[in-house]
Amino acid sequence: MQVLKRRLEKSEEYWERAKKVIPAGTQTLSKGPTQYVQGVAPKYLKSGRGSHVFDVDGNEYIDYAMALHPVILGYSYPRVNEAIRRQLEDGTTFSLMHPLEVEVSEMLVDTVPCAEMVRFGKSGSDATTAAVRVARAFTGRDKIASEGYHGWHDWYIGTTEHSKGVPQAVKALTETFRYNDIEGLRQVFAKNEGGIAAVIMEPVGIVEPKPGFLQEVKDLSHKNGALLIFDEVISGFRMSLGGAQEFFGVTPDLAAFGKAMANGMPISALVGRTDVMSQFNEVFLSHTFGGETLSLAASLATVSELREKKVIPYLWRQGKKLQEAYQKIAEEAHLESGYTISCIGYPPRNVIAFRDVTGKDCLEMKSLFQQEMIKRGILFPGYNAISFSHSDEDIEKTIEAYVDSMKIVAKAAKENNFRKYLEGGVVSPVFRNP
Repeated sequence: MQVLKRRLEKSEEYWERAKKVIPAGTQTLSKGPTQYVQGVAPKYLKSGRGSHVFDVDGNEYIDYAMALHPVILGYSYPRVNEAIRRQLEDGTTFSLMHPLEVEVSEMLVDTVPCAEMVRFGKSGSDATTAAVRVARAFTGRDKIASEGYHGWHDWYIGTTEHSKGVPQAVKALTETFRYNDIEGLRQVFAKNEGGIAAVIMEPVGIVEPKPGFLQEVKDLSHKNGALLIFDEVISGFRMSLGGAQEFFGVTPDLAAFGKAMANGMPISALVGRTDVMSQFNEVFLSHTFGGETLSLAASLATVSELREKKVIPYLWRQGKKLQEAYQKIAEEAHLESGYTISCIGYPPRNVIAFRDVTGKDCLEMKSLFQQEMIKRGILFPGYNAISFSHSDEDIEKTIEAYVDSMKIVAKAAKENNFRKYLEGGVVSPVFRNP
């Protein structure tokens, strides 16, 4: 497959300007330069059509980040764009409530198993934080048991290495446990007997739940008087139309949705049981843009399209093609020196794991593979967020790039020297492993 000739001058010009006016140079760490091989990857994208994006220098790529998962239908998707245009003619934000608040809420209640009532936010962090607050109000307890990633607000981010600025008293209110570790959660309850308001977790990330694990979490939570909150900001509208809770058949008390529900427009939703959600009659959750109509119109169009076009089965089919091809290519590469590469997770959203001889993440190998994919016109972040616009041709070109990139990675592994072939620095994780 041909290596593309690309220029990146405008990306670099914008980056030099950004460093002077934006702390860390970026608004979103996962989109920043630390996540891509510099000197090879673009820094700024200008536009997108379908599954393709175009950077500020005019280079074109097949995109597998899809804006960190929100663009589930495709960039500039006609039905969503038209819904936004129509609403824009009528107005964006009003002095009183808008009918779309009711219509989108009814749609979510009809779609998501646990949804009986709905409140909107603008980000996933809004929804998860609202869930934690209302759970505390409902149970009269303060502490939270947390697994997975849940956004930037104090109650969660205080448990991570990015906790600077979070009071110690706030950090002490959240306990963590590991996915698929029911004994670890049991210990959290034992340590905080009668004090856990809710268990909040991603029902699925990349690792599959052990048989019965999600139901065990629900049963253990309820046995101890705690609510179960599913963070479906990523899994929602991707695993199944009703989210991972529908796919796995385990209904939580509350669930947070976001990302894919509006194909890239900024909106999130907290949904759940009427008796819990009714606490918002007194629990304060109110913001000027809660009823912003462009995002609501986009949500209505997006979920309707997902349902009518049977989008989710398509995501599974296209994702499966990539997974199976990647696994075959990785096996045939016969990596030496104990390095391993595997494609893990479910087809609609899968991750390519690069491991060294000790079984730990090998960022040098990931960086080299990413570099070679980008040079062949594939914007590869380390995972594949499949969209309805990823065509058969896109998949075929991606597999061709896999083959060529794997040859170079295998050669570097044989020499036990990935840096020799890197044209830029090694990528960094947003969160480091403990």
